[in-house]
Amino acid sequence: MLIIPVLDVKDGHVVRAQMGMRETYKPIETPLSPTSAIESVAEGLRSVHPFPVFYVADLDAIENGSSAFATADPLSHLRPKPDVWLDAGFRSARDVEEALAHARTFAVLGSESQANTDVLRAFGTHPRLILSLDFRGDTFLGPPAILSEPGFWPERVIVMTLDKVGARRGPDFDRLQAIKDVAGNRKIIAAGGVRNVDDLERLHDMGIAGALVATSLHSGELGGAEISALMGK
Repeated sequence: MLIIPVLDVKDGHVVRAQMGMRETYKPIETPLSPTSAIESVAEGLRSVHPFPVFYVADLDAIENGSSAFATADPLSHLRPKPDVWLDAGFRSARDVEEALAHARTFAVLGSESQANTDVLRAFGTHPRLILSLDFRGDTFLGPPAILSEPGFWPERVIVMTLDKVGARRGPDFDRLQAIKDVAGNRKIIAAGGVRNVDDLERLHDMGIAGALVATSLHSGELGGAEISALMGK
């Protein structure tokens, strides 16, 4: 099972995300790092476990549509270098192409940022294109055709429940199962609500391929030994 630490970045700082209310996000305070600088927080997370992949959400780009691929650059000093799953509010084929030009960058196509299915159709077969199906409550954020046409989904699909993020209420198990049921052999990644190892064990038992995590790492509820055991499954 792949466990992926999340770096939510706003105004150049890692912030603590909670329930998708981005206007309220503040620079993170964590025992893993003395500052909210991207480099420092990433190093702190690596002190817990040698994560091979980081998820970087450029919240300024997601909100404003600006392109800021340099957000991932501060992770280049980590050894070994991680892969970066970058969500930078991609809205155009050109932006996705620029991201995919970097060999260790995976472009996360957020459904909430899409006006139609054109970009998904153009890049859905690319091995480093990841689709994020974004939900707030029971509402799907994005063109309905993205959700209703799983044949266009890429190999990896994130199920992002924004109101679960940082809320310590557990993952949206029912929605994850519903998406998995129609996804064929695609790898489903859970995002939002993971509290502890019990949640991750349940996701693994469901056949969920991975999970994005943040709060439980900074709180210490997920430790290195537990993560190593899960990553070996």
